Amino acid sequence: MVRFTKNLQRYVECPPTEIADVPGGTVAQVLAAYFTQYENVRHYVLDDQGAARRHIAIFIGDHTIADRIHLSDPVGASDEIYVMQALSGG
Repeated sequence: MVRFTKNLQRYVECPPTEIADVPGGTVAQVLAAYFTQYENVRHYVLDDQGAARRHIAIFIGDHTIADRIHLSDPVGASDEIYVMQALSGG
């Protein structure tokens, strides 16, 4: 399952999270499958090289992904991927 925060949904049209089940063994594969159905989200989440954009945080469950360049972190069948806008400031 891929879940996008409501904050991201303000900037890019994302489907409801309940229908976002997609297959894949890595974060890259899961996102690629998701983007085949919802292409408009790709350019907001990934740069032109396929890496996670600086303003995007991606988690598998409670843990941030380690590989933001190739998105090679493994994803299990029951894992949930969370995509959100990274916040900064003070």
